[in-house]
Amino acid sequence: MIEPAVSAAELELDSEIVLCSKITVELVDHRADDIGVVRAARVSTAGERAHREERGDGYAAGLIDYLMRSRHGSPFEHNYLTFLVHAPIFTVRHLMRHRIWSFNEESARYREMNPVFYVPDTDRLLRQEGKPGHYDYVAGAPGDLESVQSSAKLVYGAAYREYTRMLDGGIAREIARMVLPVATYSAVYATCNARALMHFLGLRTKRADAAYPSSPQREIELVAEGMEAEFARLMPLTHAAFEKFGRVSP
Repeated sequence: MIEPAVSAAELELDSEIVLCSKITVELVDHRADDIGVVRAARVSTAGERAHREERGDGYAAGLIDYLMRSRHGSPFEHNYLTFLVHAPIFTVRHLMRHRIWSFNEESARYREMNPVFYVPDTDRLLRQEGKPGHYDYVAGAPGDLESVQSSAKLVYGAAYREYTRMLDGGIAREIARMVLPVATYSAVYATCNARALMHFLGLRTKRADAAYPSSPQREIELVAEGMEAEFARLMPLTHAAFEKFGRVSP
């Protein structure tokens, strides 16, 4: 057991600091459906007539399965989904590793950041066992969560006090922001097409039935799960084919 860095009484000293475990994903705009995939694929053989064709779900499901199985990916690119993500900066950085996406993030250069910082909740597995790339997350020992939360509170409080002290003294926001931790919450608009989203989901979710199982950090997996729920709702045939063929982007 690790002893807490500060006592409960000391934690109360930084009442302006907000500790948060919630990561949110909101679909704010989209143009995405299964028929768009079918029409994009059909233009190869039907030409301009493809845009006016009406095809039933049976035909659409068969064609989408074929495209997914054969790794014909471009028909899945003629759509978009835009999400608003509110998450700690370290999770936003994981998201931004996916370079085909488009991003616009809250800027600490142009606005004063709110004192909202991430801490894990009681469901978060706190320890890892095994080698890098081949490890499992396991539950923490008694007292681990309290230790993490108290240490975080201590550091976040000190960082935000120095941040506001510099701002109050006239230091530019773009300089003062350097003391803020990566656990500071940020907001980001993230836009992708279905093909890019499937690639993201294949890497950022842990599924035993995936062709290439991944072990993402839990915080970015929460983002992925929120996005996948909207993807499945808007493009159920495409999502079903993605699941059927091993959760691999075509």
